[in-house]
Amino acid sequence: MDFVDPGCRALLSKHGLDEFDALWRLELTAVDEPNVENGGWSSVCQLELDGSRFFLKRQVNFFTRTLHRPLGETTAAREFRNIRRYQRLGIPALDAVFYGERKVAGELRAILLTRALDGWLPLLDLLPEWGRRPPDERQRIIAACADLVGRLHAARLKHGCLYTKHLFLHEQSGEWQGCLIDLEKTRRNLWGWRDTVRDIETFLRSVAIWSEEEQRLFLDRYLRVSGTPGSVELWLKRVVSRRKYKRKPNWS
Repeated sequence: MDFVDPGCRALLSKHGLDEFDALWRLELTAVDEPNVENGGWSSVCQLELDGSRFFLKRQVNFFTRTLHRPLGETTAAREFRNIRRYQRLGIPALDAVFYGERKVAGELRAILLTRALDGWLPLLDLLPEWGRRPPDERQRIIAACADLVGRLHAARLKHGCLYTKHLFLHEQSGEWQGCLIDLEKTRRNLWGWRDTVRDIETFLRSVAIWSEEEQRLFLDRYLRVSGTPGSVELWLKRVVSRRKYKRKPNWS
């Protein structure tokens, strides 16, 4: 059965877009070049309805395989499942408005419609002017990032692609809040700190503009929020070790 967000059902119905086939037939311009892989494809378009913006992801035979689903599933299916998981756990993330799959002439088609994060900015967009921001504002942004990643890891989840373009921030009355997008690689933390350090190393590498003091500030707050054992010094060593490991040449 298709999923339709009850809060958006009336809006979609008004425009005749509360069914899979209607969304599939929409002629829209893709926001990026479609991803093509192993005979399948995935494309994302922007959709606006009565002033509300959405992102429409449509896929054909665009599969990912995991231990739990060795025969594969669409990446849209995995992302939708993770969106619902984040909601259950109270971890701020993007919202799903519609999800459905169809088998047509031997193809597996998938649709995932998500609400645009209007009023939010990716951390990536805040970094070019980082040095010009007041120190107290920088500290509040760092705290919002640490709180979000800490809550994610406290729930024993690994994001799997924790770059600054996937962590969005919103400021209201001087306070910053964060949420996550691109959840298709999220999975359970199976290997303890070894899984966790992969997310942390990826994130800290993508905020290289932060000073050492700011990275320590992030880690200190993150460790307290997530309940992760170990000191800031220990985690800095783990991050450095992970970075060196990734730089090793692959001789295979």
